Amino acid sequence: MKTLTPQLFLSMKQYTKEQFTKDVISGIIVAIIALPLSIALALASGVTPEQGLYTAIIAGFVISFLGGSKVQIAGPTAAFATIVAGIVMKNGMEGLATATILAGLILVIMGFLRLGSLIRFIPYTLTTGFTTGIAVNNFIGQIKNFLGLTFRESPVETMEKLGQVISCMDTLNLQALAVGAVSLAILILWPRFFKKVPPSLIAVAAAAVLVKGMGLRVNTIGDLYTISSGLPAFHLPNISFSLVQKVMPDAITIAVLAAIESLLSCVVADGMIGGKHNSNMELVAQGAGNAASALFGGIPATGAIARTAAN
Repeated sequence: MKTLTPQLFLSMKQYTKEQFTKDVISGIIVAIIALPLSIALALASGVTPEQGLYTAIIAGFVISFLGGSKVQIAGPTAAFATIVAGIVMKNGMEGLATATILAGLILVIMGFLRLGSLIRFIPYTLTTGFTTGIAVNNFIGQIKNFLGLTFRESPVETMEKLGQVISCMDTLNLQALAVGAVSLAILILWPRFFKKVPPSLIAVAAAAVLVKGMGLRVNTIGDLYTISSGLPAFHLPNISFSLVQKVMPDAITIAVLAAIESLLSCVVADGMIGGKHNSNMELVAQGAGNAASALFGGIPATGAIARTAAN
């Protein structure tokens, strides 16, 4: 595990037909889960839905191919939503692409310098505070959609979003609230009775049937956005020295956040399968995946605990 060898290559030495069958089924389920999640996280990040899909496909493939974990699934995550939205607001999409590529290079360097093992020294309180902060940010960010509110402004910061929720409560959509309540109930209750089928998959299907079948006045992705059916195109951002100077702090933030979240996800996965990941190889894979994502119109990616657990 000390060498920088992707886990895929090591696993193929003892791979069986039974494992392949299980992996195909798992891949289909995780892909179905990742589809709505990638779109939702892209929208929360202030970018287009297809950019979330490009990230899930390209970064997900590269990181899985080169990764140091047998089961890690990568893609856009909620931890990056506010950061990405802030970068886009300040420096545009070119700035985001540049920051993501730089973050990828930083992650690759961290992997080659064997810095992955430093995850052991991160205090548990810091990890708890970090994940709790993400949870609070996500909770406040989704109140708007859960209640079907119409914001009069376009806030980026968490407290600004909360202020808009309070001031725009008069735009409450009871039908959207009902769909959200049903989806939330499924997420809570489904795992108590059915373990093998992910509750998020059932919630998405049930919500779609409710909205379409009953003709509810609830905005869908198709109402708000036009998703391109074309394949992602290669695009090298117009990188300049001044732009690099502007986005370097953001690149470092993305790199550190991606390293922490992906390695924490690997640790959780190790506990579930009784395995051991290669943290340095995972950092190299995360770096390559983020750089590739940015070059094809995607956004930052990291190991996703929910999708990894489903896998």
